[in-house]
Amino acid sequence: MKTVAFYTLGCKVNQYETEAMAELFKKEGYNVVDAEDKADIYVINTCTVTNLGDRKSRQFIRRAKRKNRKAIIAVVGCYVQVSPDEVFEIEDVDLVIGTNDKNKIVELCEEVKEKHKRIKIVEDIMKVREFEEMPINEVEGKTRAFVKIQEGCNQYCSYCIIPYARGPVRSRKLQNIIKEVEKLSKSGFKEIVLTGIHVASYGKDLGDIRLIDVIEVIHDIEGIERIRLSSLEPTIITEEFMDRLIKLPKVCNHFHLSLQSGSNTVLKRMNRKYTTEEYLSIVKLIRKYMSDVGLTTDIIVGFPGETDEEFEETYNFVKEIGFSRIHVFKYSPREGTPAAKFKNQVDGKIKAERSRKLIELGEELNKVFNRRFIGKIMNVLFEEKVRGATGLMEGYTTNYIRVMAKGDISIEGEILPVKMNRISGENLIGEITNK
Repeated sequence: MKTVAFYTLGCKVNQYETEAMAELFKKEGYNVVDAEDKADIYVINTCTVTNLGDRKSRQFIRRAKRKNRKAIIAVVGCYVQVSPDEVFEIEDVDLVIGTNDKNKIVELCEEVKEKHKRIKIVEDIMKVREFEEMPINEVEGKTRAFVKIQEGCNQYCSYCIIPYARGPVRSRKLQNIIKEVEKLSKSGFKEIVLTGIHVASYGKDLGDIRLIDVIEVIHDIEGIERIRLSSLEPTIITEEFMDRLIKLPKVCNHFHLSLQSGSNTVLKRMNRKYTTEEYLSIVKLIRKYMSDVGLTTDIIVGFPGETDEEFEETYNFVKEIGFSRIHVFKYSPREGTPAAKFKNQVDGKIKAERSRKLIELGEELNKVFNRRFIGKIMNVLFEEKVRGATGLMEGYTTNYIRVMAKGDISIEGEILPVKMNRISGENLIGEITNK
């Protein structure tokens, strides 16, 4: 039996694309094995958001070759797209593919094997205008499925390499999205997460269609009970958007609204397209329509030139918004981005201290948010057993609170009412009820 193993770094889009590539291999008679097992082919799906992603990719290439000297090593994705020659110069690499053409991976791996030659396929991503179809038909599990609807980004934030790695905005055709969601529904999935590199840009290359139109159409597909959106640019939220969204009960009351900084001067240096005043009014608009909404976000600390005053502005703004959860990242210079050349790079110790303060604030805000729901009954989609615990299952509410309750694997994929009893870390502990 021919075997293939995958090692995936980075975002949900990468995870989706790995699933799609795995399916292509299965169709050709390959057995997908664990990344730590011996395999005939190793596919490393890379991330290049930080230099650490590049380093991890290189480490795994060496590890894979140690497991099987004769294995074919295929390296694909963002790191390849940004640094194709650097990756191809790594002695053990047999095949490199950028962020396009991943749907040819099986035939290219077999060509490497048959002709004993190394292959490099990296297109000029800035010239690519078509969404590359890589649908998933057979996803393992029965709970939550990611559906990639969009590729590329036109934002060019000063710290971000992604537009150079993924190219301009390309949107997936609506009929292909519908087809995939219908298949997932028939496979027993209850929740769909619409994902992409910059989901808010969906449709800008197609003409008269936008993200809200996709959500409305998917809402009518039988069997799907929840629709969740991956990270959104805040400026997509308008009165019209919310007015249409609120009429769709399957849409989860949770938004991951990208912030990055709570200081207008830092936002300007980052080339973000909004001010804190605009962001605050967007949050107020969401809460006008959804009172129990979960709001999560990403914050970068130690961006070049960030002063103590600017950090304080961010700290106070995060507190004012009252997020349900925040993800804090220490700024890391990424070669190839404007910000890497900015003067006044912030000292590592200062970054670490600012990160610690914001993480502590985030934990406090998370407890405040979760506490609101103690004593209430909320619907939870149970996803899996709690690791390291017997007789406990875990899942999520619509507003993205992780909940644990007594139960066994028979409730996996079920949406059940749970009475919330107490807080445990970032989670709520509850009991399944019939009320």
